Amino acid sequence: MEDLSKLSSKELEALLEKKRAEERQQALDKRAAYEGIRAELVQKVEQKVRAVCDEVKGLHAFCVNEIEAFRQVLAEYGQLRREGQMSFSIQEGCFRIEVKSNKVKRFDERADAAASRLIEFLQQWIEGKEDGQENPMYQLAMTLLERNKYGDLDYKSISKLYELEEQFGDAEYTAIMKLFKESHLVEGTATNFYFFEKDKMGVWKKLEPSFNRL
Repeated sequence: MEDLSKLSSKELEALLEKKRAEERQQALDKRAAYEGIRAELVQKVEQKVRAVCDEVKGLHAFCVNEIEAFRQVLAEYGQLRREGQMSFSIQEGCFRIEVKSNKVKRFDERADAAASRLIEFLQQWIEGKEDGQENPMYQLAMTLLERNKYGDLDYKSISKLYELEEQFGDAEYTAIMKLFKESHLVEGTATNFYFFEKDKMGVWKKLEPSFNRL
């Protein structure tokens, strides 16, 4: 080991700087190793996830084509309760398929104007309230105005705003609700597929091809 007492101040300073440089390099090496491991993990998971997503898309396309074709067979054999029925259930052995269809309801651009007017109305409305933004009516209305991950207003939430019209008892609120109702659109039909299996005890359990349901 080098005797530091025999070194000059410049030599000590140089030695210290060398030590600092080595520590910085070690930190950089550790960071590079960490980032390499992270990148490798993300890439591996991404490959698996994308492969599964493609497989699920293929499953959905298969169900849409095959089950829709069978629905027409059901209609021909009079196995549907009414003409145009989209929801039904079929079973073979211990496996059951349920098809459920529902109308997709959304709003047009007038709903954005209605939402802006409602926020302005609510902010003015709480000015005369002692509890301000803590007012439960205000909080409920603002919560119902929250948008989903796609940035769209939720049809069921907006429908609940209609129920508050009498409680607010204000002409502006009524006008805003009317604008919401006028902006309502029915875009089409969404079809969902559900799968079930019967266990050894004879109990039907849902099979969910979802990562987070495993």
